[in-house]
Amino acid sequence: MIILAVESSCDETSVAIFENDKTVLSHIVLSQMDIHAIYGGVVPEIASRNHIVHMTRVFEQAILEAKIDVKDIDLVAVTKGPGLIGSLLVGINAATAFAFAHQLPLIGVNHLIGHIYAANIENDLKFPALALLVSGGHTELIYMKDHMEFKLLGTTMDDAVGEAYDKVARTLGLPYPGGPVVDKLAALGKDTYHLPRPYLDKTAYNFSFSGLKSAVINVVHNANQRGEEINVNDMCASFQASVLDVLIEKTRNAANQLGVEQIIVAGGVAANRGLRSRIFKEIPDKNIIIPSMKYCTDNAAMIAAAAYYQYKKEGPLPNYLLGGYSSLDFE
Repeated sequence: MIILAVESSCDETSVAIFENDKTVLSHIVLSQMDIHAIYGGVVPEIASRNHIVHMTRVFEQAILEAKIDVKDIDLVAVTKGPGLIGSLLVGINAATAFAFAHQLPLIGVNHLIGHIYAANIENDLKFPALALLVSGGHTELIYMKDHMEFKLLGTTMDDAVGEAYDKVARTLGLPYPGGPVVDKLAALGKDTYHLPRPYLDKTAYNFSFSGLKSAVINVVHNANQRGEEINVNDMCASFQASVLDVLIEKTRNAANQLGVEQIIVAGGVAANRGLRSRIFKEIPDKNIIIPSMKYCTDNAAMIAAAAYYQYKKEGPLPNYLLGGYSSLDFE
């Protein structure tokens, strides 16, 4: 089965063409990071306008690099949410028009499920599995009994972990996107500020990072008031140590309680080198898989990987009517 997939939920315009669930025929990602960096974050209107400008070209490039004809495509898949609604609708309209014009089946894929299935591109999911989904907009623990069977165990009560990284980076005067910068500087510092670990109830699986973020802001503010200098490397190391302690502890507890076969770490924050290093060392008795760096951030390859299993289970949409959803739970 040849699958053409589209992702435009935030500020990456991406089209991928897969054969079944793993064979990547082409994968194009056009990032707007440099455009949004001057604003210190993604501006939704600018993001959607840039998707409009580049979407056709990305489609054409993906088909060209895949070395296929349009008639070879069997399925069109597109991210339906969650995400920025304006950005989502650009991808949905493009995918729907393409599918309708060529009379191809169409499905809408949950962006979060796509992140989980990014781990399946270069690995094999083994069930039962536990997914730790960590990104700029989401922090969740999800239990998977089988392909496309999800149970949400816990989520963030306030800030997503990636959002907390970006806000701490801004507080420290670091450039956008802040997560990779904090991760890099953390490797050069030490956990000297001893920030709180927001475990909430250790027996539960929900997260909270707004208090930790506020603790960093307060330490920096108080130091500025006293005319003292913050050691940025040490603050990054302290913040990251607190975050990773919580993520890994809750993941380990859930994995042990549920007796899972495998742990999947996915989402943009799965690219964090500190997390990638520590989780293998601290949960050595579980099979842990993490997507390659190129599949951690938003991309259409993960949508194609998920689409293969979703289509096998649910089939296509009965018509070409597909909406976008700024917020969307696991179905």
